[in-house]
Amino acid sequence: MKPMIGEFKNGRGEFFFQEKLNGRAMFFRSVISDIMPDSCRFEDAFSDDGGKTWKVKGIALDTRVKGESLQQNSHAPKPTPKNASTEHDGQRDFDFEIGTWKTHLWRLVDPLTGSTKWVEYEGTSIVRKIWDGRGNLVELVADGPAGHFEGLNLRLYNPQSRQWSLNFAGSKSGALSPPTIGEFKEGHGEFFSQETLNDRAILVRFVISDITPDSCRFEQAFSDDGGKTWEVNWIAIDTRVKREA
Repeated sequence: MKPMIGEFKNGRGEFFFQEKLNGRAMFFRSVISDIMPDSCRFEDAFSDDGGKTWKVKGIALDTRVKGESLQQNSHAPKPTPKNASTEHDGQRDFDFEIGTWKTHLWRLVDPLTGSTKWVEYEGTSIVRKIWDGRGNLVELVADGPAGHFEGLNLRLYNPQSRQWSLNFAGSKSGALSPPTIGEFKEGHGEFFSQETLNDRAILVRFVISDITPDSCRFEQAFSDDGGKTWEVNWIAIDTRVKREA
């Protein structure tokens, strides 16, 4: 099991990690609360929607042992797995994006520091289909006052979990970042991961929305409080390049 990372604030501890449950990527949260000299409460929960909602899977109430006495109460309801046969088969969800796009993007400088400085880029994205649509490769090249930017995103579909993993790399680092994992629902895609920023564990959310045949919007946000609040740090609006007749 991956380590849970977090901290205590105002006498309450919250700790998070990303893991798989029934083959699907989930966020897990452990909360330590109601801390008294002789008692405390532990609660474990999981979320399959990026932290919007949480399902409690375990509760423990601990009482300090005095002498030979021990009082402990635990309750661990098990989550009911979804019926995969009724879930959306999303292996064609990125078909709308295959082709060449003009990109106008904005990036927040130094996210999660209180910064309000944004830089702009203009560029081109080329999206190529692989594995008959069960994967695709995005190549992004953009330029702006802040300089030249090149990025690559390898997206892969997992038919067992019915989720996509988005694996991004920038040309400066030449290395893939931890994949954001998620799916499309009603034409809206949300993908999540846990990463590290300035040596602190954060949650990452990537959203694809406003999808039309010739345009779409991408938005990345960070959270350092377990998904309670999100700070947007990347916005891109793409417009399809139409071939000349």
